[in-house]
Amino acid sequence: MERVETRTTATPTAPSLPTSAIGRTLRNYLLWTYDRGSIHYDIMVTLILAFIFLAPIWINFKDKPTERNAHPTAVVVVTPDGQDGFVYQIAAAAVSGSTEPEIRQSLLRTIEPIAGEVTITKYTTVKDDKGHIVGYKVWVEK
Repeated sequence: MERVETRTTATPTAPSLPTSAIGRTLRNYLLWTYDRGSIHYDIMVTLILAFIFLAPIWINFKDKPTERNAHPTAVVVVTPDGQDGFVYQIAAAAVSGSTEPEIRQSLLRTIEPIAGEVTITKYTTVKDDKGHIVGYKVWVEK
């Protein structure tokens, strides 16, 4: 009887994937192989949602809105006056003049770029606790 000798040589193999249960589970999470509706799918979705909603607490994404400066004329439309006009509040710094016609003209120059052509029906001064004029309340009509 003849004897045939076979020799095997060791060939390098690719690194094997983890064969433990934990390793397979993590690999399946990473490759997203679980069927929809399974407990593992639900866990993956929960982890993603937790990241989306909880990450801003710990991570500063620098996504704050930019602060807007007030209009340089500091004009605020307080309310419609119930007829065909509006009540505007204007900061005293935006108004120049010391006599009533000068103040009316300055108030008109401040309001018209915002409201268009209007007429001032009346205005009152707004004062602080010490009696200093801090603004004007102006009633206007179109």
